[in-house]
Amino acid sequence: MLIVFSIVLFLLKHFKLKKSFTLIVTITFVLIGISAVKIQNPKSYSNFYFNKNIENKSVILEIQKVLKPGNYYTKHVAKVIQVNNKETQGKILLNIKKEDTLTPLKVGQLLYLAPNFKELIPPLNPHQFDYKNYLAKQHIYHQIFTEDNQYKIVGYNHSVFSYIAEIRNTIQFSLKQYHFSKNELAVINALLLGQRQDISKELLQDYTNAGAIHILAISGLHIGIILLILSYLFKPLEKLPRGKIISTFLIVFLLWLFALLAGLNASVVRAVTMFTFVAIGQSFQQKQPIEHSLVTSMFILLLVNPIFLFDVGFQLSYLAVFGIVWTRPLLYNLWKPKWKIIDKFWQLLTVSIAAQAGILPISLYYFHQFPSLFIFSNLLIIPFLGGILIGGILIILLAITNLLPQFLANIYGFVIYLMNSTVNFIAKKEDFLLKEIPMSFIEMIAWYLVIISIIQLVTTKRIKQFSFVLLSIICLQVVLISEKNLRKKKSEFIVFHKSRKTLIGNRISSRIDLFHNLDKSITTDKLIVSYRTNENVTTHFTERTPNIFFLKKDTIIAVDSLGVYNFGIQNPIVVLQHSPKINLNRLLRTISPKKIIADGSNYKSYINRWESTCKKQQTPFYYTGQNGAFVIY
Repeated sequence: MLIVFSIVLFLLKHFKLKKSFTLIVTITFVLIGISAVKIQNPKSYSNFYFNKNIENKSVILEIQKVLKPGNYYTKHVAKVIQVNNKETQGKILLNIKKEDTLTPLKVGQLLYLAPNFKELIPPLNPHQFDYKNYLAKQHIYHQIFTEDNQYKIVGYNHSVFSYIAEIRNTIQFSLKQYHFSKNELAVINALLLGQRQDISKELLQDYTNAGAIHILAISGLHIGIILLILSYLFKPLEKLPRGKIISTFLIVFLLWLFALLAGLNASVVRAVTMFTFVAIGQSFQQKQPIEHSLVTSMFILLLVNPIFLFDVGFQLSYLAVFGIVWTRPLLYNLWKPKWKIIDKFWQLLTVSIAAQAGILPISLYYFHQFPSLFIFSNLLIIPFLGGILIGGILIILLAITNLLPQFLANIYGFVIYLMNSTVNFIAKKEDFLLKEIPMSFIEMIAWYLVIISIIQLVTTKRIKQFSFVLLSIICLQVVLISEKNLRKKKSEFIVFHKSRKTLIGNRISSRIDLFHNLDKSITTDKLIVSYRTNENVTTHFTERTPNIFFLKKDTIIAVDSLGVYNFGIQNPIVVLQHSPKINLNRLLRTISPKKIIADGSNYKSYINRWESTCKKQQTPFYYTGQNGAFVIY
């Protein structure tokens, strides 16, 4: 494909067919993308594990990654290397029940077991995080649940990843000997080893609310700082013959060594690839703007793994960098301080604001909140981040050689403690955290058009560009008005799935009435907050659920634990809640319901019995715990 592409480019350039050149380049890139997606997807190959007969068969798995454990299971990404002694490919999510005797698995270990492959569970409620889709983008389509006594370790695959994992484990074990607190050790692992599994939910939420979550994920910020430090350290080499080549080679080598140590996580690979091209461009004094290096690195990454395009981290990384490249010079030129120390802080401030300008619309689209104190967290932490990274690398080197004095470990631990405390202090100022900001996909695109047109106007300073600014603002207004009108026209009846609870919503226009038996924290329940924010509606709560709902085309009867219902209504939709002790056969005969709905408040034994009864009577049965929320529009 690339050879054909090169030939086509040569012919088109030679004959100066500019319009054809643009068209062919676009088509070729699309074809390259489609081909890359096909090549990367294991489902495209005959030896994909699910193409085999996997019922009652023996399977050998190789542990590829250890994930953050859940409440009841440890989680791992595992490669399916054999099914019934035949080589296969593909990845699965391996869940092992937590037990006191469970020995943690290591990357590279081979497991023999006879599992049941289960489909990943799709989201059960509207606007819930789609974990199934998230894993599918990583080519993980099934999961296995097992216990300690149901598998056997049969070998070990020595690879680069297993060796790196061993080094990482050695580092983590060495650090544990120096009495760092749990939070300090978790942050050190995240900052220097790219491992965020041990960070508590509370600490993670603090960094998110303070607008400093990017500090915990090895990204362009960290790699950029390391690049600057390495460039400074290897500067003397440039005086030697071919010194620039040697210096660049060493910098790139050390960057990728760091990426390996961090487990080649997606964010690390993105950042190192990006700055590899930047380092090469700067070292050889390329005259092309930095955008060329960024676009080249982006193209290479998408060629290797096209699914990166749909990765939130990938999108945020490149939009932040492009925001800095395009917006930061404009902001910096607004004021040039005379004092050097003030100038440094002004530079840092403009970088932070420029990065936010690049990612603000997409951040609101994905996360629906804006930490307005992000400037303070960045100004207080980022100036010292280079020292924290270098100090951390030094601490690791001394720890694994048993040369680390305890007082140095205490000092470094105190620095991490101060950083965590600063973040916690800022995060507690909840009045400055703007939450539940609605943003649809089309609104996000419209906002980016406005931002880009304004940047172009300020950069080019052409009156003609002002018309594009006005046009983009008009487009934004049209989108906002259209979205508002669509909300007003929308109505739906929803039986949400809530384990051991009942939650029914009746939406008319921009308001939804929620009937529930939840506690007082219902207003902050993730399920409700997610729906309210994404749909941009107001919520009204009622603790008592009506027995009857009259909709445009249907009548809904709600039958609770009392088992009382209206015999006079024919062909309704029946919602069973709180395990009512009813004779379902009699109900089916007397009112002939269109469908039986069972929500999450019912006992599983009741649900199984009702499903069997409905099947015999040929009445559709719907369980929200299996099929997701029941919605009537």
